[in-house]
Amino acid sequence: MKKVKITVLKRYLDEELVREYGSEGLGKCPYHKEGDEWITGHGKPESLCDDAWAAIQHYVFALANDCEIFYDGRWVRKPGTAICSCNDGLRPIIFKIEKID
Repeated sequence: MKKVKITVLKRYLDEELVREYGSEGLGKCPYHKEGDEWITGHGKPESLCDDAWAAIQHYVFALANDCEIFYDGRWVRKPGTAICSCNDGLRPIIFKIEKID
């Protein structure tokens, strides 16, 4: 099994949706910061948000098991890489997941 690196690329806050649906004072997700990194083989890194893991784990598993491209190369152009987000529609975090060995 290959090692996989998970990196936080961006943190977003959809201000329009927050105004309509969010709780008072809701800001960007406090769990992770841009640049946070984890190395794993297939299991959830301890400090990674459980909901984020639920959204990205199948890409981590695929890359750890030698997947090189997703969707016949019609998505991310760099082999061994996936760009994904958590499932928080108001304040998503964007992750880069890459095979590192």
